[in-house]
Amino acid sequence: MSVFHHVPALLAFAAYETGAWRLRRRGDRWPPIRDAVFGAGVAVALAPGGSTFTTHALQHVLAGMLAPVLIVLARPVTLLLRAVPPAARRLLKHALRAAGVLVFPPVAAVLEAGSLWLLYRTGLFARIGDAPWLHLHVFLTGLLFTTAICRLDPLRHRAGLGVRAGALIGAAAAHAVLAKTLYVSPPPGVVLAVADRRPADVLRRGRRRARARADRRAAVVRRPRPGGSSEQPPNGGAQHRRQLISLCA
Repeated sequence: MSVFHHVPALLAFAAYETGAWRLRRRGDRWPPIRDAVFGAGVAVALAPGGSTFTTHALQHVLAGMLAPVLIVLARPVTLLLRAVPPAARRLLKHALRAAGVLVFPPVAAVLEAGSLWLLYRTGLFARIGDAPWLHLHVFLTGLLFTTAICRLDPLRHRAGLGVRAGALIGAAAAHAVLAKTLYVSPPPGVVLAVADRRPADVLRRGRRRARARADRRAAVVRRPRPGGSSEQPPNGGAQHRRQLISLCA
């Protein structure tokens, strides 16, 4: 992990701890568990990647999903609003209102999931490679979406449960379809290493073997008797169908 990642993360953690210290110094309550959760989120966001596409994808899952959840649970915007002086608080509220459209759940979902589709299903990933700012982008879009869905910090748009649930389901579906397409074919212009292809190959071979066993067993069940009739299971056709379903599952 490069300095590009570490310096902003450490500055964010230092700012959070400074704000928490200011609150406690003047007698306000700020649960210590939030400090620990925020620190864990920063640590997860800094998790190192690897040389394969699989480890790259795992790093993005940690930076774009797990780390934002931990950081949002620490309520950094609430801490900031309580820790800054009144004059700065008014300016900060104006800035938050101006950026409020970004935390409207459908907009945040499109920015988060759409950016990943643009990255992995076009030639963009092959051109930029594993650029340092790419991980920051994944983290920030994940943080924006998590903030919009969880709604723990003060937000301009107080979207209802239905809107947030719809945005969450839509984003989850977009992620699932993207993951399946990446199993079928890598990003355009990217050649996967053997280590990346092996899990999918094992899965496909296992399915082919299971289907071949099911076909062989079905052929044995249906083998003609000497008299010309087909052999059926002892309990009739219904049990036969149940057996085939269990074999093919």
